[in-house]
Amino acid sequence: MSSEDLLQPQTGPVPHPSSPLSAPFWDGCRAGELRYQRCQACGTANFPPAEHCRQCLSGNLTWTPSAGIGEIYSWTVVYRPVTPEFEPPYAPAIVTLDEGYQMLTNIIGIAPADLVVGMRVRVRFHEVGTDLALPYFGL
Repeated sequence: MSSEDLLQPQTGPVPHPSSPLSAPFWDGCRAGELRYQRCQACGTANFPPAEHCRQCLSGNLTWTPSAGIGEIYSWTVVYRPVTPEFEPPYAPAIVTLDEGYQMLTNIIGIAPADLVVGMRVRVRFHEVGTDLALPYFGL
């Protein structure tokens, strides 16, 4: 199997950090560290970033480094993108991180036919320009 058969990072539009609430997440990505919020009142992992805990509504949330390891909860492979900026195939997925939260991401470095629910994956940061790194997941 050649590297051309493996899912690759996308070159289309990328998110732009626009909220102070998510700034620690994006700062972590640029530093090669996946971050999430942990509630100091009840211990719940919170992602995406929020002002209050989703479990107990406490505002006592702290940013915590994640090991960046989890498993594929759900995925699909897109062969016909809705916009021409994205180059198929690509695989959006929900990954359940070992810390107990889920993240919508893309899978890279794996052949589409090899993807399975429950597959163990780890974060792989992909630099986009000089000021943004995106968290993808792969083997």
